[in-house]
Amino acid sequence: MPTTLFSPETQAILDNAEKAAGQPNGPAASPADWRDQTIYFLMVDRFNRVKNGTQVAPVHQPFDDPSCFAFQGGNFSGIQEQLGYIKKLGVGAIWLSPVLKNLPFDSGSYHGYGIHDFLRAEPRFAVNPARADDELRALVDAAHAAKLFVIFDIVLNHTGDVFAYDGQSEADFSDTERTVQWRDAKGVAQSSWPDVAAIPNPSLDAVAWPLELQQNRFFRRRGKAAPSGDDTLGDFDSLKQMVTADPDLQRFLIRAYQYVIARYDIDGFRIDTLRYLKGDLPRLFGNSIREFALSIGKKNFFTFGEVLDANAESDIARFIGRNTANGSDLVGVDAALDYPLFNTLKPTVKGFAAPATVVNMYTGRKQVERDILSSHGDATRFFVTFLDNHDMKERIRYVQTGNEDRYDDQVTLGLACLYSLPGIPCLYYGTEQGLHGSGSDAAVREALWGIAPTFPQNSFFYQEIQKIAAVREAEPALRYGRSYFRPVSGDGSTFGISPFPGGVLAWSRILNDQEILVAANTNPTQPQTIDVILEMELSGVGETFRVLYGNQKNTTAPKPVANLTNVRVSEVDGTTGYGPLHTVQLTLRPLEVQILRR
Repeated sequence: MPTTLFSPETQAILDNAEKAAGQPNGPAASPADWRDQTIYFLMVDRFNRVKNGTQVAPVHQPFDDPSCFAFQGGNFSGIQEQLGYIKKLGVGAIWLSPVLKNLPFDSGSYHGYGIHDFLRAEPRFAVNPARADDELRALVDAAHAAKLFVIFDIVLNHTGDVFAYDGQSEADFSDTERTVQWRDAKGVAQSSWPDVAAIPNPSLDAVAWPLELQQNRFFRRRGKAAPSGDDTLGDFDSLKQMVTADPDLQRFLIRAYQYVIARYDIDGFRIDTLRYLKGDLPRLFGNSIREFALSIGKKNFFTFGEVLDANAESDIARFIGRNTANGSDLVGVDAALDYPLFNTLKPTVKGFAAPATVVNMYTGRKQVERDILSSHGDATRFFVTFLDNHDMKERIRYVQTGNEDRYDDQVTLGLACLYSLPGIPCLYYGTEQGLHGSGSDAAVREALWGIAPTFPQNSFFYQEIQKIAAVREAEPALRYGRSYFRPVSGDGSTFGISPFPGGVLAWSRILNDQEILVAANTNPTQPQTIDVILEMELSGVGETFRVLYGNQKNTTAPKPVANLTNVRVSEVDGTTGYGPLHTVQLTLRPLEVQILRR
């Protein structure tokens, strides 16, 4: 990797980071194991706004207008002010939506995914725009002081709307490169600027930065996505896709993000639109970032990517780690956002899909990833799991008009499942305050401080999340344990995974000699009494399980462990088994979840 790509000032920060490795004032240490953390994902522009120590109202009113696609004024200082609020949720890391500089003339890039300067912080997120870099670093330093790790959301696939096609942001797809007009600092497309490299003294508020990116050949310039359906060939709407297979571009982007690690002392990257990247860039980037982080003393820098696709499971296997059949020594990004789990767990929690849907997903994943070697071993255990986020058009909470709290137990049931399944659970900002927008991107990106201006810590969901997080922290099996989905029975003789919507989803997490059992009744109206299979070697007849967490009051105590002999079990792997076996009988009310241990 070349060491001199950028300005002397930029290079000095990279050099100093390497020199400071292992020193008392060196880079912040990584977590020993990311499974010990839960992640809180927030959108910088929509979380909190503070100026001169005083909270300021959102720019646009109302703050939860589902048609608002503009900056609301959230800033780094607002996040820094509420680090204690985040930490007390039981969170170990914060994931920030993109914080690098977007085009100043783009009023709709509040989300941050239209980066045009890959080295500098977004001035609109700073109290003093001229000191945005310093304010961002101050936020990271304060988070570390509060024992919170920091993950940056980053983009490799595209830039902002840096050029136009005949004055328009978008154009129809072309099989060949189109003539473009690069924009000036006011966003005006200049017909005399078809070649970015020939622009005299380009403004820091226009084109692409650092200087090394100012080459037309690094941009596809094909217009919209290809009619064939291959959306990796054209622009990403108005965002301009880059030719990520180009080795020079890959080198510049990798070095730029190594600088970002050194400048801001962060602990991980979430990589946007990972599946769009060409030329083996996911593996090259993941490996290069890991090795750079190791070289400066960050022994467990974490990278995970977004693979949002109908074939997410197979695509994830292509982008993370490496296939053991591949002769390369390079191991790519560490993990992925767990869209396959999201696509099955959420409808199961809502009662629209059967518990078997979740079980079948995990069974299929084991086959797809059987040859995948990740930097952490079993990749599934490090996937970042979630129930909602900024890209999904509805939050997990559903509010019924006239009976607003009716389905609130669905939220706590879903979160208890999320925090108990394999992976690193991620909480989307506002879930802890009961936000429930739906219908569009803007509807799920509300300005939280407009809805909960005092950031209360005594609200219902905030306190329930604290309880769930505390159980996960107290029970190592919920973080590291092997996972086994459990057949259940309503008659005490025939066992299987529930094939019907509204059934009971049950599984065990086993670590050494400890078994934690989780059972969730996803039926919104019917209670269910069921027997759940246990590990015989870890449970004795007559022993009792106690409830570590239940999302409803006056929980019915589990029956003592029983030994059943005349039974038939439809196993998860499709085989049939028979007794004897040990079971525990649970009675679960509608939408009740229990986390139990001996």
